[in-house]
Amino acid sequence: MATTRTTFSLDEAPAEQARRLHVNVSAAARDGVAAAVRSAMAQADRRAYADTPETVDTFWTNAEAWGAE
Repeated sequence: MATTRTTFSLDEAPAEQARRLHVNVSAAARDGVAAAVRSAMAQADRRAYADTPETVDTFWTNAEAWGAE
């Protein structure tokens, strides 16, 4: 997977705690951004469904199975 370099600011207290606890800040940031993106995508999907809900497609009611005799 291709990656891109980013920079962000972190308050001193959590940064110091991360150092003291040996937290990999880069990995934590990647995980946090990935979770935020998944959440935003799910919310966008729910909004799209609410704006355009599914409807019954009557085509499938009368469709025949392939190879059926």
